[in-house]
Amino acid sequence: MKVVVAGGSGLVGSRLVTRLSQLGHDVVAASRRTGVDTVTGHGLDDALNGAHTVIDVTNAPSFEDPEVTEFFRRSTENLLAAGARARVSHHIALSVVGTQRLQGSAYFRAKQVQERLVGNATVPHTLVRATQFFEFMATIIPPGSGKDIVHLSPGTVQPVAADDVAARLAELVSAPASHAVLEIAGPDTFHLNELVQWVMYSYQDDRPVVADPAAGYYGAILDDHTLTPGPDAVIAQTHFREWLEGYLSGGIEIPHVHHPSPIAGVR
Repeated sequence: MKVVVAGGSGLVGSRLVTRLSQLGHDVVAASRRTGVDTVTGHGLDDALNGAHTVIDVTNAPSFEDPEVTEFFRRSTENLLAAGARARVSHHIALSVVGTQRLQGSAYFRAKQVQERLVGNATVPHTLVRATQFFEFMATIIPPGSGKDIVHLSPGTVQPVAADDVAARLAELVSAPASHAVLEIAGPDTFHLNELVQWVMYSYQDDRPVVADPAAGYYGAILDDHTLTPGPDAVIAQTHFREWLEGYLSGGIEIPHVHHPSPIAGVR
């Protein structure tokens, strides 16, 4: 089966391409690195020719308005239109748990635009929302040094490993389009401030961390339900403690991908 992974060079996309190839699929990693630009549409028709499934795991190069909204609107419209022309059987799009609850953030408003476009499409589709990735939780240490106090939201998060998300997306290739919204999350919940503090201490960064309900996350305010999944979510098996130990020991590598810090600019 031919599967096109839009954003196939990114954090989830690179893992997904490898996993699908191991399963015997004919996989096309569609990204600007391979001559495919979802924003302009360049190379899309050739990439999707004969494809059964398209999986959209693209991410915006800027998380600021209007660039982020323009990226997700144009990229999603082009992918859906090319998919319709190619008569693909399944369009799978990756979004974020909490998108509909974080509309104070430019990034999540843009993801809502993407979700609406997919939900209204005539192409058979499935929308998958994942919680925050371990890989981002391990790299969002706030800037600063010495004894600067770090203010972080105490909102609850339930992060998931990118490998587990890739595995779930790969499973859906063999399933019919559900026209539904599915969720996937990790097995453990944390307060964001405590999780980031844990990571900081792992790097021997002993700055004091203060739980600050007014601290933003991509410019939005969190509570204990904003970033957590519903009761029907698939719960992945990888625990953050095990993953972090592997990462710190060098056993896990994170590909270099652009991802602005969600807590940049905290007080």
